[in-house]
Amino acid sequence: MITWMQKNNKYLVWTIWIATIAFIGAGFVGWGSYDLGSKAGNVAKVGTIEIDQGKLNRTYSRIYNQYNERLQGQLDEEKAKELKIVQRAFKELETKAKILNFAKDMGIIVSENEIAQKIQDIPSFQENGVFNKKIYDKYLSMQRIKGKDFDETLKEELIIQKTLALLTVGNLDFEEEGIAAAMNVADKLAYKVLSENDLDFILDENKIKEYWEVQKENFSTSPMYVLSIIWTESKDTSVDEAEIQAHYDLNSFNYTNATGKQLSFKEAKEIVTKDLKLKKTKKTAGKAYVSFKNGRISADENITLPLDDQKLTEEIWAALKSADMQAGKILKPKVIAQSYATIKINQIIPARIKTYKEAKKEASTLYIIQAKKEALFALAENTLKNFDEKTAIVSDFVKLEENVNLKALNSEESLHFLEKLFTSMKEKGIISVSDKVIVYNIIEQKLLPIDENQTNVVKQTVNRLKQSTFESNLIKVLDTKYPTEVYIGGLIN
Repeated sequence: MITWMQKNNKYLVWTIWIATIAFIGAGFVGWGSYDLGSKAGNVAKVGTIEIDQGKLNRTYSRIYNQYNERLQGQLDEEKAKELKIVQRAFKELETKAKILNFAKDMGIIVSENEIAQKIQDIPSFQENGVFNKKIYDKYLSMQRIKGKDFDETLKEELIIQKTLALLTVGNLDFEEEGIAAAMNVADKLAYKVLSENDLDFILDENKIKEYWEVQKENFSTSPMYVLSIIWTESKDTSVDEAEIQAHYDLNSFNYTNATGKQLSFKEAKEIVTKDLKLKKTKKTAGKAYVSFKNGRISADENITLPLDDQKLTEEIWAALKSADMQAGKILKPKVIAQSYATIKINQIIPARIKTYKEAKKEASTLYIIQAKKEALFALAENTLKNFDEKTAIVSDFVKLEENVNLKALNSEESLHFLEKLFTSMKEKGIISVSDKVIVYNIIEQKLLPIDENQTNVVKQTVNRLKQSTFESNLIKVLDTKYPTEVYIGGLIN
């Protein structure tokens, strides 16, 4: 299952330890709030199961912290958006909900006794190997999790675990024999490694222009926005110590360090002060908006920006690009750094196709990449057609699972080459790896005796392959059987 989830990069591991590792030590990280309207509290419905905001927040927080740990505390909100952590969190919940729908239809249940026993079996809630209710209660209190929410999550994980276990099929002898044989095939190769250094490449400007002529629709200017901006600064807004303390006390859960641990008032004071100043300045910004709209004040700045320029935030660009924002419209105050920006659209200059002169540099770069790639493969095909083993590199017998460093390739390139080689049905051929192309010919092949120490590896490999195929097909079936209704935007890739 782990292999399948890593491969698809859509789903996380559905085992009981999601209920423990997912919660234990994971500080809360918020990802934003939405107006849910009549669906208050829920973000989506899968089949008959509702997914609520709290569950999405907790899942987001867990995944955020996992990534943050891998990035050694360098993950921020912008990077989180780039990694689509919100979408990953929702996809995990959506997939789990589909399996829970299926389990419900099949009558698969988990008793209260099973839940209680599983809680007692979680090592993090034990002292000297025995369940300690004080540790359990303290954990719930620290994480601001209600006991019933924790139990419900645990119950869902147990149901999913039961469901997948019931559908698991054991390995058959012939399957293990087939995989064992494949793992013990060894090839002796003659090969040549080609790169751009082997090319006699001459840049032809006429070819660049021809390339631009065919591709010119892809070379266009960015839409330009002519804007007037009123800035309302928050840095000079007056706040006192008591106000800062009160704001922190009310919102302390929002102030965490890179590992998700809540900051003390002293540690968070500078950030809290800035947030409070922004909050108090919002009313002033609103008055400036009204005055600007009624023509009583002039813009502080007139500027022309290309679409998605970093001077403005993603939120502002999203608003400016909306269908109802035309020339003459004024956007209500939005936060940029420590200020509010009230923005008027004076003109939107549409994108246009660049002239050859404007596009030449970009077109040249893309043409050279394409031309060299085509030339390299043409050289490889000619090399294969006239393959001479006398001038080739000859390897020892190699196997896929062995750590082999082939000559003229580094360890990573060697691994990728062998992965492609051992999944190919061709005795001779061409394989591309990174920026290189390898022309090969298998000159000898033999089946090595099966090592008894490989038994567990073979069993695991067969099980992984079967699980991968089964689970990917199961999800396809469940996608059709249990449709998803999303109540808010930004949850689906």
